Amino acid sequence: MNAGTRPKATPPPFLQLAGHPLRWQLLSELARSDRQVRELTAALGRPQNLVSYHLARLRSARLVSARRSSADGRDAYYSVDLARCGELLVAAGGALHPGLALAPPAAERDGGDPHPARVLFLCTGNSTRSQIAEALLRHLAGDAVEVQSAGSQPKSVHPNAVRTMREHGIDIGGQQAKHLRTFARRRFDYVITLCDRVREVCPDFPGGPERIHWSIADPSLEGGSDEESYPAFQRTAAEIERRVRFLLHVIQQSARR
Repeated sequence: MNAGTRPKATPPPFLQLAGHPLRWQLLSELARSDRQVRELTAALGRPQNLVSYHLARLRSARLVSARRSSADGRDAYYSVDLARCGELLVAAGGALHPGLALAPPAAERDGGDPHPARVLFLCTGNSTRSQIAEALLRHLAGDAVEVQSAGSQPKSVHPNAVRTMREHGIDIGGQQAKHLRTFARRRFDYVITLCDRVREVCPDFPGGPERIHWSIADPSLEGGSDEESYPAFQRTAAEIERRVRFLLHVIQQSARR
């Protein structure tokens, strides 16, 4: 190599992987909602074997993960790791120039909005996942949202959900589970299902809200005593918090529009 010459630059692996048009479309679809393969093939108008091939490429790079549906074990839901995508995008910018190695923007706490976004979280029992999501979104967004949660088969709020939220400085000990028909005539901007089973029975709500699905396992099914299953509740709360923070960006962008 001659003095003063530099090795030939190549795009970071993330850009090479995500830059493929079909894989970018898959990431874009999954950024909005967890999907099954048949939903992705219908949305993109591509054959299933081709979609599955590119999903496998994204999974091998740990950009996308799959989880068996709790409603039908023959199905699987795919989800994108937005936090990892963000980290790799930031790293790709830094690889081009140090001045582009910027941290992703933090979620803003926007108060006093005269037209707050209306969000409804749903799961089967309204005992853990939807209660945690409601509590976290209310805590992080303040007056920027009006948030509720409900279930298709409501039962008492799980003590481990209360304990987990207490670790976040949030008290949900006084929360009551509600049936989703309580909100059947209410208008929402976003209806978010956190359970594969409730997604199958989720009714239509007035006004045509945006429907989003987060395929998250029920930590209470981990088995054992409450103490033994508690780490599963902590992991569930951490996953929901990550998703809620990204949801806030969507809500804020819509509000600016």
